[in-house]
Amino acid sequence: MSLPHAILTALLEKPSSGLELTRRFDRSFGFFWSATHQQIYRELGKLEQSGAIRALPSEAPARGQKKEYEVLPAGRAELAAWAAAGQDPRPMRDPLLLRMRAAAVVGTDGLTAELRRHLDLHERQLEMYEGIERRDFPPERDSEQDRLRHLVLRGGIELETFWIRWLTQALDTVDGEE
Repeated sequence: MSLPHAILTALLEKPSSGLELTRRFDRSFGFFWSATHQQIYRELGKLEQSGAIRALPSEAPARGQKKEYEVLPAGRAELAAWAAAGQDPRPMRDPLLLRMRAAAVVGTDGLTAELRRHLDLHERQLEMYEGIERRDFPPERDSEQDRLRHLVLRGGIELETFWIRWLTQALDTVDGEE
């Protein structure tokens, strides 16, 4: 049920059209909560039907005009209740970890290349996150909203740092066996 909450959050930050939302998901929300364009449009329809959001009035005729949405009080209340509620962490499901467990049984052919590929991907992701941090969170940006957004980004940076450290250890271990 988190996609509607991600959309409500994005719309509260800035009223947007469906296309703008999908672009924002591609650039920011998608780093920690991914959704296809179709899923976003489908959820926009459901949220509008439930009274959580509405399309802003448009000066131009509606046909072919992109709708811009805003959150209504019911949507804000739903998001506030959801944000305050507890939720247990989800178990990790990572195909790479499963592949490594399988390699323990069937052999490590190809595993080193896959570990190096993952290491490269995580290094590039970390570089991107650090660039976002430098660009979007200078020391003078210190509002409560900025601090919370920065914490989310820091979580991503810490996860990438973990994966880089762990993959380096995994490569040392696997390379030591060959």
